[in-house]
Amino acid sequence: MDPTGNPLSPPEQALHAARARVLADLIAGQVAEADVVSLVEESVAQRRWWVEQWPEGVEFVAGLVAQDVQDALLERHGRWPLCPVCTTGGPHALDVEPELGPDPHWVCHEAGVKISPVGSLGSATGTNPPS
Repeated sequence: MDPTGNPLSPPEQALHAARARVLADLIAGQVAEADVVSLVEESVAQRRWWVEQWPEGVEFVAGLVAQDVQDALLERHGRWPLCPVCTTGGPHALDVEPELGPDPHWVCHEAGVKISPVGSLGSATGTNPPS
């Protein structure tokens, strides 16, 4: 529901869900500082315009927000999220697959494995926040 009590539109519901999923992953990675949360808000605002222009892309929003935040974090803080499965070699970030598609997942291309759906990194890394 919006502040006036009206139900949210499907694009707005998708944006809220994308925000929640990416925030859950940031919390699981213990990087949900205020400046990082601001990056999520910036991405959601930009993707709001994008989904208004291309309503058929609403199911791609979660993966796009995750990629936006990952790119912004790389520029400001370094790689995120780091791969939890590779124990040899240097630390490396996971990627979002598909790059533009429904049901986005974090994957490790080095090990060739799917780690978790976007929004569920805590389950994959054992760092679920307390409920």
